[in-house]
Amino acid sequence: MHKVKAKSILSSSGNMNIYRGCTHGCIYCDSRSRCYNINHDFEDVEIKENALELLEDTLKRKRNKSMIFTGSMSDPYIPIEKDLKLTRGALELVYKYGFGITLLTKSDLILRDLDLIKKINEKTKCVVQMTLTASTDSLSKLIEPNVAPASKRINALKIFSENNIPTIVWLGPILPFILDNEENICALLDMMIKVKVKGILYFGIGMTLREGNREYYYKQLDKLFPNMKEKYIKYYKNNYFVNSFNNDKLVKLIDETCILNNIMHNTDEIFSYLKKFEEKEYVQLSLF
Repeated sequence: MHKVKAKSILSSSGNMNIYRGCTHGCIYCDSRSRCYNINHDFEDVEIKENALELLEDTLKRKRNKSMIFTGSMSDPYIPIEKDLKLTRGALELVYKYGFGITLLTKSDLILRDLDLIKKINEKTKCVVQMTLTASTDSLSKLIEPNVAPASKRINALKIFSENNIPTIVWLGPILPFILDNEENICALLDMMIKVKVKGILYFGIGMTLREGNREYYYKQLDKLFPNMKEKYIKYYKNNYFVNSFNNDKLVKLIDETCILNNIMHNTDEIFSYLKKFEEKEYVQLSLF
């Protein structure tokens, strides 16, 4: 890891990334794509050492409260967060200044901050988003080697649900010829129903591949799934979106399951919910 002094921490749309790069080792990671200009070894995580100072300065000057988003580029709960506690520090500031936040992760380390997440959600809104791809621990550890396996992520979702924290699952990427089968999808859906997720977010059945992450993905396929790379090259060539041949059948399965179980699954509806800042009624009443 290496440290840098950042000039800013929040984008105009409220996105925050304290870290750049990752050590989870997911074989499909889109953040490896060259278009994101991570000009250092991806596993040599860049730490914005002044992130909390910048965040506090930004939040206390903001005239209108809003939602903050983190996890879209780099997981806020990569292993070094256990010691550095920068994400926890950010949560403390979010609570202090009365903002809302949504955290996207693959790690059950997020449970460490359950106390703060509950406090934020009681005051405004905190949404936990968890990525799920494979339904079995053996397969998830194969394609996401350094992160909590599927069972631990499901358990984290269960705990948050039991504490009235809304949860959204990012279902994907669903790797063609590896994860795009009915058995995997049904198992994941059953798990999500049991832990009462609020929403399931997915963008069709497949994955993205572009310069940077394509090369890394193919290298990992050669190690883990011999002859699979040749199959991808044959059917998908240099396509950006690699669409499963089972897309229509599995999309229908997901949609019907969500409707039957009253789970939010419309992409626009979920993003609208995530962006909507909510201040709890009892907080407003306490002002009078």
